[in-house]
Amino acid sequence: MNKHFLSTLVLLLGAINGTSLLADTTLYTNVNGYTLDSNRELQQFSAIQFTDDLVDRIFTEGEELPEQADLLIDGDGQTLIPGLIDAHGHILSYGLSLLRVDLVGTETELDAVQRVVDFAEDSDQLEWIQGRGWNQVLWDSNEFPSAGSLDAALLDKPIWLSRVDGHAGWANSAAMELAGVDRRTEDPDGGQIIRDEDGNPTGVFIDNAMALIRSQIPATSTEELKFALSTAMLELAKQGLTSVHDAGAGSSVIDAYKQLLDDGPLPIRVNVMLSAGDDFFEQRLAEGHYRSTDDTLTMNSVKIAADGALGSRGAAMIDDYSDLSGHTGLLLHNPERLEYFMRAAMNAGFQVNTHAIGDNANKVVLDNYEQLIAETNSRGMRHRVEHAQILRYEDILRFAELGVIPSMQATHATSDKNMAVDRIGDVRIQGAYAWRKLIDAGALIANGSDFPVESPNPFFGLHAAITRQDKNNQPPGGWFPEEKMTTIEAFASFTMDAAYSGHQENLLGTLEPGKKADFIILDRDMFAIDESEIWKIEVEETWVNGQRIPN
Repeated sequence: MNKHFLSTLVLLLGAINGTSLLADTTLYTNVNGYTLDSNRELQQFSAIQFTDDLVDRIFTEGEELPEQADLLIDGDGQTLIPGLIDAHGHILSYGLSLLRVDLVGTETELDAVQRVVDFAEDSDQLEWIQGRGWNQVLWDSNEFPSAGSLDAALLDKPIWLSRVDGHAGWANSAAMELAGVDRRTEDPDGGQIIRDEDGNPTGVFIDNAMALIRSQIPATSTEELKFALSTAMLELAKQGLTSVHDAGAGSSVIDAYKQLLDDGPLPIRVNVMLSAGDDFFEQRLAEGHYRSTDDTLTMNSVKIAADGALGSRGAAMIDDYSDLSGHTGLLLHNPERLEYFMRAAMNAGFQVNTHAIGDNANKVVLDNYEQLIAETNSRGMRHRVEHAQILRYEDILRFAELGVIPSMQATHATSDKNMAVDRIGDVRIQGAYAWRKLIDAGALIANGSDFPVESPNPFFGLHAAITRQDKNNQPPGGWFPEEKMTTIEAFASFTMDAAYSGHQENLLGTLEPGKKADFIILDRDMFAIDESEIWKIEVEETWVNGQRIPN
């Protein structure tokens, strides 16, 4: 038997067994490693070995290590944990926000206007000035802004500035003139034009009314989409996120992701939710699920928005807002339209992930799920409620009963604590951001951030989940501290439970043989430091598919 035949036979056997003779094995030693085991208990280890993109095994202290590896790395005692997963973020919006006016943290309306002015001075080439992040609740006035303040500073270009939650927008007069909006313009279904005492538009548009202005903004080109997505994914990797569930993308964005794949794996894993409002919604459903060969791009779910946000009083409530009599928020679809989106997705075998913040929106969504899950026999699709923010007690119990996952964002609680009780009162707040009640009722929580509404930094979310405090560790003891998660529960919600919520628990979420070599190196031990310090953790290295992502 000659050498050529032997080598051919070995190559053939390797192919049959699904292995690569050219596989690179890495041994990362001397680490302070943590992962969760099948019993959801914390497991420590001191070394990890992976070949190409898959974990071979982890080694506990004292276990004999392999003598050979293609690459040997000394971790110098640093902490290593599974890559963190954000179960609800907006990658394109985040990427674009990095390229637009940042209004997060402004303290007054004039402060926001000045940031727009400063940005515009360096952006002569732009037809429109766009930005995001304002929050009138944090301003001294606690009032919505007006077109007048923008007009006084910049008159020559249309301006559009999204509120921090993405459910309201602020326009100048030039933008409203382009859109043909005046006092005769009627509020669209599911939207509201804020008006002055004479009925004139003030420049603020809520939920579906935002389309009046946004429809005038030139479409983003494919190259611009790709640049924004790439910029965002690399920044998210630096934050320690190795996987993100992109909460609502249309066909153009999905195509941009696929074009980026032509150049190799995406920097992080993206689990895309197809936007129910996409022009080609039925066509995308008919095409079925998508999964790239490298598992960096997946699409098996649909995103629907049932209502607006609490800060802009667009969240749909059963009873009036406590601070605005006669107002109960907005349902964004009529019953027939909402049911159509859900049924079409379920019948096509897609997971349905529905944004619901107010107690009425959550009730309506759960009512629909109860009927349609039975009709379509789709309980196994693990349908989700995105945010699940304000719940009646009886609806808290329904999540586990229906097999529905509450996909929640811990930092929403610590950001909203300054206005949530004002909005909904002392009684309804007992069912708001109710992590402990949901967990005790048997629900599994997938955690995230809703970036760019909140910072994508997952350690901000872990800190908020464990302490119910902001980064100043306020209020003492935590805001409604009875709803805290334990450290292990919070860790699971950003790892194995987030993976489960995306049907990826066999690939991600823990470090065990056969799963993806996605992990991060931290500058401190999140399980040993005081919980008040968790938000300060910084990421030293991010690895996806067994490859280190450059900082």
